Amino acid sequence: MTVILLKKNVESKWQKKWDESKIFQSNPDDREKLFLTVAYPYPSGAMHIGHGRTYTVPDVYARFKRMQGHNVLFPMAWHVTGAPVIGIAKRIQRQDPWTLDIYKNIHKVPEEELEQFIDPEYIVKYFSSEYHDVMNHMGYSIDWRREFKTTDPSYQKFIEWQIRQLKDKGLVRRGAHPVKYCGECENPVGDHDLLEGEGVSINELTLLKFEIDGFYLVPATFRPETIYGTTNLWLNPEAHYLKVNADGEKWLISAEAYDNISQQKNLEIIEEVDPKPLVGQMVKNIVTGEEHPILPASFVDPEYGSGVVFSVPGHAPADYIALNDLKNNSELLKEYGLEEIVKKIKPINVITLKGYGEFPAQELIEKLGVKNQEDPKLQEATNELYKQEHGVGIMSESIPNYGGHKVSFVRDKISSKLREVDQASIMYDFAERPVICRCGNRCMVKIMEDQWFMKYSDENWKKETRTALEKMKMVPEEVRANFNYYIGWLHDWACSRRIGLGTKIPWDPQWIIEPLTDSSIYMSYYTIAKYLREMNPDHLNDEFFSKVFLNKEGDVKVEENLLNKIKDEFNYWYPLDWRLSAKDLIGNHLTFHIFHHTAIFPEEKRPKGIVVFGMGLLEGHKMSSSKGNVVLLSDAIKNHGADVVRLFLMSSAEPWQDFDWREKEVKGTKRRLEWFVEFAERVKNIHHGPLYINEVGTESEVVPKSFISKWMLGQLNLRIKDTTEALEGFQTRKGVQDSLFLLKKDLDHYFHRIKDYMDDEEYNPEISMVLATVLEAWIRLMTPFTPHTSEELWEKYGGEGFVSEAPWPTYDPDLINEKIQKSEEIIQGLVRDIFEIKKILDMDPEKIHIYLAPTWKWNVFDIARDVGRPDIGQIMGKSLKNNVHDDKKEIAEFAKKISREMTRINYVGHLNEYKILSDAQDYISGEVGAEIIIHKDANYDPEGKSRAAIPYKPAIFVE
Repeated sequence: MTVILLKKNVESKWQKKWDESKIFQSNPDDREKLFLTVAYPYPSGAMHIGHGRTYTVPDVYARFKRMQGHNVLFPMAWHVTGAPVIGIAKRIQRQDPWTLDIYKNIHKVPEEELEQFIDPEYIVKYFSSEYHDVMNHMGYSIDWRREFKTTDPSYQKFIEWQIRQLKDKGLVRRGAHPVKYCGECENPVGDHDLLEGEGVSINELTLLKFEIDGFYLVPATFRPETIYGTTNLWLNPEAHYLKVNADGEKWLISAEAYDNISQQKNLEIIEEVDPKPLVGQMVKNIVTGEEHPILPASFVDPEYGSGVVFSVPGHAPADYIALNDLKNNSELLKEYGLEEIVKKIKPINVITLKGYGEFPAQELIEKLGVKNQEDPKLQEATNELYKQEHGVGIMSESIPNYGGHKVSFVRDKISSKLREVDQASIMYDFAERPVICRCGNRCMVKIMEDQWFMKYSDENWKKETRTALEKMKMVPEEVRANFNYYIGWLHDWACSRRIGLGTKIPWDPQWIIEPLTDSSIYMSYYTIAKYLREMNPDHLNDEFFSKVFLNKEGDVKVEENLLNKIKDEFNYWYPLDWRLSAKDLIGNHLTFHIFHHTAIFPEEKRPKGIVVFGMGLLEGHKMSSSKGNVVLLSDAIKNHGADVVRLFLMSSAEPWQDFDWREKEVKGTKRRLEWFVEFAERVKNIHHGPLYINEVGTESEVVPKSFISKWMLGQLNLRIKDTTEALEGFQTRKGVQDSLFLLKKDLDHYFHRIKDYMDDEEYNPEISMVLATVLEAWIRLMTPFTPHTSEELWEKYGGEGFVSEAPWPTYDPDLINEKIQKSEEIIQGLVRDIFEIKKILDMDPEKIHIYLAPTWKWNVFDIARDVGRPDIGQIMGKSLKNNVHDDKKEIAEFAKKISREMTRINYVGHLNEYKILSDAQDYISGEVGAEIIIHKDANYDPEGKSRAAIPYKPAIFVE
């Protein structure tokens, strides 16, 4: 049997058997429950290998815990709330070439299906069905009775209940707020609605006013305190500018900035303005009264801020280097007549920074060797200086009213004061661009009026959420700090949209609840979803959900016996044991998940743990469906088989690390799986008769006599122990390393050691028993990772029932014998040392003499172990006191030597090295091709080699 046959025939066979037997349908019983969920997918495209990693991790854990005897619930649903599929449908309808190409060639949608993608609901139906099929083909142990879409009427009743619960607690408010906005969709957008710009934050900027001929240039800045260091303003002479009326004032801004700022302020276009004639003119700094020249700069991004930049070369590395570049550009200076103007510009000090002189920007530029504006080190210099000046900078004494104060303290005060006296305004912009909606339109920042918000700014809510977080498990533990940060950082969150799929806000139906808000506590819905699918949604009022989830009384429209059954099911499964999701969702969904549970559920029903995933790479590059850099999961299964895909995804990195799909390495993983299958066949052949693994350990037991068989059983139990511990902590990579790669290495070694005894009638029963024991445990050990292969081997070699339901192998600590493991290390270490000596001497000796450490050296080792650290004085003192050896000088030399050795050697106590090496004498002789002579004493030692022998490392003499 090969994996090729497994891929084509066996996987579908076992998927069918699992489905028919309903072994993954989870119902309450007397076992300890385990409820885990993973972020449900948004089915707007085909499933790729990144999704494969995301959904295989919980399946491996679910299968592992199920075999450990837990009653495991692993459900799945489809998140279709929001505007993405509407944007896709619009682009398909207008025959957008890029979109058509993506769906035809990347997602591989047939032409006749693509024609129906003008209906967003059809897109959802198509891809959720495809996801379902691919998940089955991957062998996921999902309870599909609990499947739902977030647009199902019963789920919408649940979401209405959730948001009313939050509103009743005063955690939903109405107001105005800056949001990411798509003008094409006429809708606020969240990260899930974007093609580009996920995770990009919205920043508040101060617009400073510089006057010229009755209008203002209004550069945007994070650092309003640096206005006192202004030397000039920058305009991009190749950009388009507009003069606009801004609430009675005339402003000059770029045409691109108008699109953004007009969503936040009342602007009226007066006229277009050519920026070139403005270059060289002077503007008035209305804060300081100084006049500054306008200079040309191609680096000014017309999309960012207002399209105008003010220059502070003393404290902004980019401004300092831009001025230098301009001074060296004689052609540009001549074109605009700027030679004398630029020559006069000198940096101005504003901030005092310890460790720097008057102009930190210049010092940092010179220190890092920044050559020009194109040098990538410029951004490094900018980030470093801005961070330091904000963190520990002090306003210089020359700055009126603010001298001597910390920058971090006065920055907001200066901005507020300037706005108060009408010398500044504010605007909002993205921290990075571009931000592009899934409809293909560029997004902007809009101040939404009458928007509904979640009050994550509420301090009492934050406090409760932090308390809940403290009681949760985090994998990996270091992400706990990220959650704490985001709990503090989150302010009010726009929780509604104008258009899209989803649930309407019940008290204000012009708004639809946005995708992240309707996916924060849906884990509770899974517990009862199998009942609600058959029920009339009109009967699912708020009182119903309050009764089931909170045990509150009310007018429930559901028959009492059914209601109690539903309620009992929820109480059996909740709280959620583990929530798994991607690390980029810590700042929103995963933190919302804790916030909402804290607000709605009592303490005993709050989530218990979160596992965070890393991202996926393809041949070293970030995966992106929109850029065509993906491998579809269905293609990977077709080309390699589900078990190979599962095994690679679990072995390439731990879940919280980024993984890299590399085709060459996937093929290598396939060979490892083939070896596992071939090993089973090899054991059957060695067994000399039918092999029934269910009888392993129940037949008349053959107790291993040989040292190497004891070693092999010890290694098996060690691998079981380490795999179990790894999977308990979601360390799937380590789990595969221990259960497959290291166990295979152990078996390779065992086969090598017994090669001369394979056909020996005396040893064959022992070898057969050991290998059958390994095979039986190994099949179970591999089941979470490669369930189809394991089921096939289990059935073929006489296992009873499904291996998916077989007990997880447990290890016997008595069989993990450190002394046996160390004994084999001594043998292999001796073989390696002999080969090294032969190589150095370039000879093939006839005889090799082995000298063992005398008893007194073992006693010194015991003393060193008791001392517990490489303290030569103590080791010598105790050795002399105990009179371990007559020669004090030799004790001193040995104490020095082992003070180094003890840090490298895992000392497990005295071993009978003579017996260990004598039993392995034929093996060692065969390996090195010479007669092996083991000396109990050193009567024959012509070169005095015996003095070098230490415990675990015999001395060697060749002749």
